[in-house]
Amino acid sequence: MHTLKNFLIQQFNFHPQLVDFCLSAEEEVKKPFDKIDKITEYNQLKILKAMQEHNVSDVHFAATTGYGYNDLGRDTLESVYAEIFNTEDALVRPQLMSGTHALTVALFGNLRPGDEILSPVGKPYDTLEGVIGIRPMSGSLKEYGITYRQVDLLSDGLFDYENIKKAINEKTKLVTIQRSKGYSWRPTLSVNQIGELITFIKNIKPDVICMVDNCYGEFVETIEPTDVGADLVVGSLIKNPGGGLAPTGGYIVGKEKYVEQAACRLSAPGLGKEVGATLGINQLLFQGLFLAPQVVNGSVKGAIFASHIFEKLGFKIMPSSHENRHDIIQAIQLKTAENVISFCQGIQKASPVDSFVTPIPDNMPGYDCPVIMAAGAFVQGSSIELSADAPIKPPYTVFLQGGLSWHHAKIGVMMALQSLFEQGAVQF
Repeated sequence: MHTLKNFLIQQFNFHPQLVDFCLSAEEEVKKPFDKIDKITEYNQLKILKAMQEHNVSDVHFAATTGYGYNDLGRDTLESVYAEIFNTEDALVRPQLMSGTHALTVALFGNLRPGDEILSPVGKPYDTLEGVIGIRPMSGSLKEYGITYRQVDLLSDGLFDYENIKKAINEKTKLVTIQRSKGYSWRPTLSVNQIGELITFIKNIKPDVICMVDNCYGEFVETIEPTDVGADLVVGSLIKNPGGGLAPTGGYIVGKEKYVEQAACRLSAPGLGKEVGATLGINQLLFQGLFLAPQVVNGSVKGAIFASHIFEKLGFKIMPSSHENRHDIIQAIQLKTAENVISFCQGIQKASPVDSFVTPIPDNMPGYDCPVIMAAGAFVQGSSIELSADAPIKPPYTVFLQGGLSWHHAKIGVMMALQSLFEQGAVQF
């Protein structure tokens, strides 16, 4: 009879000491795993109930073409999203090509020349710098006379309320709150923290639009930012809510007038949500959403497992394996560029797709230094699938995320560890 340990050693060529180390580490994180399972069950039931409430049927899986008028599946899917996120309206479209694109549409739809954006959580994710105009780019908000201001987080990762209050002025139209850490070494914001920040801001200026970049955070907790006062919440379907099945797309949920203004930017003024063919992918979007809590479960367990292993080996990690989770990302400081490259190459070797490819650092659009990305994914760029990426600059932090199942996430972490072991970077 084949044992798991023997299979790992014989079929994947793992070193026996590595297998013992990892299987022992897995036993040590059972308690946080149990906590994640309870959150997953809650979110699974929430999505099931929303689909039942809106009478989802196979008629909603039919394709539309051309203008996409009267797309029943599209409209029902948006109603389901609005129900799940507890909002007035939703825009869920394959025409939203990425999280950055969805954020861009929400910003351009709701801002006008003379308005100002405030980020009270420091610098946004790299790809938004060009959108805002922090990094000069053709077509940025800055070129349309929309200004930007930011307040950095305090050294402990908490909000600088004093300077946030000073930064809010008569021009402040929209506050953008990035939930996840991006490429920053800071804690991911919990939904409750986001709610406290929104309350503080609304007490100063009630009519300001509070928008949350929810990428990587969906279904990691039992509540979402729209449950604590966010006017708009934005994300990508090739991250958490697509469940690994959505081939493309993004979502914008929130107050009806703000969602509609975003829709008018995505299509055209006067057309809004009425157009947009779904070309036969509605079934994947519905089914991916239904599976999303289970897929997020596997991703979070993989992150906890990686955190515990690398913490035991003496590396700086964020968050720790026993902290509450607010997104699927695990940050690990690997000390050298060589370690980062080795880690990512190990993740790639564990992929079901393109496992034979060797990732190397290269310049990427929207980033200010070479970046290495490991992603053997069924959907190009899908970061709910097991992936790892890192900017090649000190302190050489790798960002691990995704895993369509816990067991794949586990083997991916082990393969990354094996790669580091073979180059002498770790010992057991």
